Amino acid sequence: MQTFTAVAHRGDPYRFRENTLDSLRSALRRGADAVEFDVRLTRDGVPVLLHDGTLKRLWGHDRPLASLSAAEVRDLTDGGVPTLAEALAATDGSRVLIDLPGAPGARSVRRVLDVVGECGARERAYYCAGAAAMLAVRSADPAAEIALTWTSLAPPRPVLLEAVRPRWLNYRFGLVTRELAAHVHRGGRLLSAWTPDTPRTMRRLLAAGADSLTTNRVDALHALRERL
Repeated sequence: MQTFTAVAHRGDPYRFRENTLDSLRSALRRGADAVEFDVRLTRDGVPVLLHDGTLKRLWGHDRPLASLSAAEVRDLTDGGVPTLAEALAATDGSRVLIDLPGAPGARSVRRVLDVVGECGARERAYYCAGAAAMLAVRSADPAAEIALTWTSLAPPRPVLLEAVRPRWLNYRFGLVTRELAAHVHRGGRLLSAWTPDTPRTMRRLLAAGADSLTTNRVDALHALRERL
């Protein structure tokens, strides 16, 4: 049987609000090998789980996260937006893929990695985002495991790969082919794909040679693995 990593995208968002503790825990119960979540910083430098730059889509408040303290976020969402430390505690023992949206600066990235270290989660955490954020991760932690998100069929330049040293190349699922997977593997890296949500697409990606799938339907991916 082909082995692959089943990654839950923002937890289990079809059952619980994305990037919440309930969503993370549900994904792990439903067979996820790892949980992916998004981390941004509040005004006072606390890493919390939120994909968007504001609270509007998920929580109904058109307030930029960067303008709010962690206490204000907690009050506005009734505690629904967890801190990174809370998310790491809730996923204790499981792998976590930390996405860093919004082009964070080097200081913000270092703060995220500091919290991961303070929580004793360095060995089970890995990171994904575009080149700038992953360069900042590599600068902050020479040993960090990185999944470089790439959105073009044009391959990353060798000088970038040398600087970032990613273990994974992380592609939008529509770009993945057998040829791409073979090229990634020839370079000594693993291929991850996001976010296939139907069994048909999942099967295609696995047949092409993907090593990891990040999905909103980790239950469907887990069921497919059981059938395989």
